[in-house]
Amino acid sequence: MSCINRRDLALLALRAGTGAVLMAHGTQKLFGWFGGGGLDKTAAAMEHMGFVPGRQSALAAGLGETGGGALLVLGLATPAAGAAAAGAMAGAVSVHAPHGFFAQAGGFEYPAFLGFTAAAIGLAGAGRYSLDHATGHTFDQRWMLVLAFTASAAAAAAVVARRARGQQSGGGDSA
Repeated sequence: MSCINRRDLALLALRAGTGAVLMAHGTQKLFGWFGGGGLDKTAAAMEHMGFVPGRQSALAAGLGETGGGALLVLGLATPAAGAAAAGAMAGAVSVHAPHGFFAQAGGFEYPAFLGFTAAAIGLAGAGRYSLDHATGHTFDQRWMLVLAFTASAAAAAAVVARRARGQQSGGGDSA
């Protein structure tokens, strides 16, 4: 009988907590749950903030948060999950950055923390108490780690650059 591994238990707690928070935020965007606006209102807000086209931007943010969060909770495809969530949070950081660092002033502290936490879990792996472990790490290969983080970084950079171009042409504000 094996004893409980504290590191793996800590990874489970971190994955479950971070993933659940990300899922809650994503489902606000996608379905209007937990007081959120749903896809149509989120799309309009995204368009107003310079994320054009707004619907695709809202869908990408909602899926990155909801899907990445769900996969983190399950500990499945953890590198891709961490990368997807971190990429979604990079977009959120770009919205909050003009307000400084601290959340109480509307700053980027909170999305940055979620993004760094998701990225760290993606890099560390899900641990023993996960579907990655149960499936023999089928969806948790080293090449997936490199591919997932490269793709997420490229996508986040493209979205933020597109937003910046939209703002320069008068297509949104920073709030």
